[in-house]
Amino acid sequence: MEWNSTQHFWLIILCFVVAFIPRFVPLAFFRTRKIPKWFNEWMGYIPIALFTSLVVKDLCITSSYTLSVSGKAPELVAALIVFIIAYWTRSMALSVILGLAAVLVLAVFI
Repeated sequence: MEWNSTQHFWLIILCFVVAFIPRFVPLAFFRTRKIPKWFNEWMGYIPIALFTSLVVKDLCITSSYTLSVSGKAPELVAALIVFIIAYWTRSMALSVILGLAAVLVLAVFI
């Protein structure tokens, strides 16, 4: 099936709506309400949880969905470096940048 310009237009509009709704609804809901302190404290863990899940998935899960860390020496060393930097500085941006640099350097030399 070939798509015409009108179908592309509606696809773009629908993609916009699907991307916009999850951003707009919380904003509209919390604009007139006070956010509870427990909720703000809980939301503080979200970046750490997402970052950890991405790192663990890339380090430990293979393409066949099995646990394995063999052949991932540069990534494991970089993950250790990132863990130390993140713990020491509490900066996710610095951790990611230095972790990527560590993977690049280690991949070249190992």
